[in-house]
Amino acid sequence: MIRKVMEVIHQCVAGLDVHKKTVMACRRRLLGDGQVESEVEEFGTSTAQLRRLAEWLSQWSCTHVAMESTGVLWVPVWNVLEDQFCLLLANARHLKKVPGRKRDVSDAEWIGQLMQCGLLKASFVPSREVRHWRVLTRQRMKLVDQHTGVANRLHKVLQQGNIKLSSVATDVLGVSGRAMIGAMINGESDPHSLASLAKGRLKAKHAELVESLEGCLTDDQRWVLKELREQLEFLEAEIFRYDEQIRERMSGQEEALNRLMTIDLIERRSAENLLAEIGPDMSPFPSDDNLVSWAGLCPGSDESAKKNRSGKTPKGNQWLRRSLLEPAWGAARRKDGYLAALYRGIAMRRGEKRAVVAVARTILQAAWHVLKEGVDYKELGGDHFTRLHGEQTKNKLIKRLEKLGYEVDLRPKQTAA
Repeated sequence: MIRKVMEVIHQCVAGLDVHKKTVMACRRRLLGDGQVESEVEEFGTSTAQLRRLAEWLSQWSCTHVAMESTGVLWVPVWNVLEDQFCLLLANARHLKKVPGRKRDVSDAEWIGQLMQCGLLKASFVPSREVRHWRVLTRQRMKLVDQHTGVANRLHKVLQQGNIKLSSVATDVLGVSGRAMIGAMINGESDPHSLASLAKGRLKAKHAELVESLEGCLTDDQRWVLKELREQLEFLEAEIFRYDEQIRERMSGQEEALNRLMTIDLIERRSAENLLAEIGPDMSPFPSDDNLVSWAGLCPGSDESAKKNRSGKTPKGNQWLRRSLLEPAWGAARRKDGYLAALYRGIAMRRGEKRAVVAVARTILQAAWHVLKEGVDYKELGGDHFTRLHGEQTKNKLIKRLEKLGYEVDLRPKQTAA
């Protein structure tokens, strides 16, 4: 099929519409008379079929190949074609917003046409090494979710047996809690004997422990506790194995990981998850705002006729959002530090959830600067906003005191000689 086009950026390109079992491919090339020739072919998704696709594209000397981001279906296609062509992964939302599509044009043809005219915006695809890291870190996150689910079920069984251990012990699955649960599984029901298994600071709460451990566990509940304990131990062993594997695979990134861990609230596991999602190279993101937007942590904007209809954050990388939101919630429990002050200031005005998103956004911006500039994170301190808005804070406090009926007379503090 030969069609006329207005302007062509790339001489020979291809558009791919990737499905679970098939790949629809459209190759397009510019002819000498200014017309464009195109052909559409269907391929399977097996490795052999994808290699045949690569050969088919090479027959026309295609240089650029574009495909739509469809879950994980695009990944094997990308892996096979990555070394032979300049690939572009297009966001489905961006494709829908480009005007001019005709109804009789297939997805593959439309993607190829947009690619040839330079109208597609590339989504970030990390290097092959970083994608391998993602396989490990994302599976570890799923295991952590499973561990949390099993721990919650164990808590419910204890509550059903009227064991109120969680009301006294901060961590039911700590050393003391596990010893008591093990004794319950073995048939021990005397609250005094169970309370005597407490370790460390929990010993000081002996009377409270005795009262909380006086329950009525049935044999079936003890059996379920035993099964749940074994599941927890299995998952903990699996998570430890993944920790070791990830540490080995990222052994060449210790400097980057150590710099990320200088950021407040970021520990080793969070740093590994963060690095696996954004990679150590910040060149794909011209600024920290670009990275924040890609992660879906920037405020949404849907303004029309001077009315903002939505303030929701856009969809982004869910794994990256989770890697940031989990440590960001730690700011709610902190009393000092810049991130804790940021959280408190926004939480009072906009609520806890918006405050946590703002903290996560700040952590990601700090990570961009840390990796881009090769510097450690600089803690600004919990009094940063007070120092930044010193005059405003002073006037606000004076007005509050005056409303309470006080007359305020400020004098500079005398410094010791």
